[in-house]
Amino acid sequence: MIDPDRIPRHVAIIMDGNGRWAKARGLHNLSGHRAGVKTARAILEAAKKLGIKILTLYTFSTENWKRPKKEVESLFKLLESSLAKEVYKLDENDIRFNVIGDIAALPKNLKKKLEDAMARTKNNASFILNLALNYGGRQEIVEAVRGIAREALSGVISPDDIDENIFSEHLYTKGIPDPDLLIRTSGEKRVSNFLLWQISYSEIYITEKYWPDFTENDLVKAVVNYQKRERRFGA
Repeated sequence: MIDPDRIPRHVAIIMDGNGRWAKARGLHNLSGHRAGVKTARAILEAAKKLGIKILTLYTFSTENWKRPKKEVESLFKLLESSLAKEVYKLDENDIRFNVIGDIAALPKNLKKKLEDAMARTKNNASFILNLALNYGGRQEIVEAVRGIAREALSGVISPDDIDENIFSEHLYTKGIPDPDLLIRTSGEKRVSNFLLWQISYSEIYITEKYWPDFTENDLVKAVVNYQKRERRFGA
């Protein structure tokens, strides 16, 4: 079913529906998030097996701080414990772990574990796993503008030299190619402030399945659907 010569290099996923998955089963929201972690692990393995080189997972947005305090705290603890278990596997499988977003506002223990995981895997080259944490697309663009403005004021660059390449170099995703394919689970038809600059020409695939129910077969379907499309980039 899959053309090995047309595998999307970079796949980004909005992992939506953990809470609704849990509610439908009469479970606490945290059970949905735990199930979501298992799915993330399985999809990472499946993506690597398919030949995808970069996987970006929308894990915690700047808007997610509006959720109940206990849920946010539980999410961070779950992420911290999961990372402690997974970092060794990531390193053994030559996977570079990366975080995009403002991690300065995250709990100190979690921030330290994230930084340690990035340092441990920084030389791995066969695959990149990006977690978008405390991430917002508008926030990212504003931060990029601030950085460019500071450089222009200090004379490092001229305003006339600012182009798309310079702007991209000031984003969290510096050095990473834009996503070829954006997948959203749970059937919602919006991008939710995710990679607003980077997905300008990404193919979008939406599935009704909640994230915990998303499987390797669903990823294959998304890739097959992607390969049926003609990417003209405005031509």
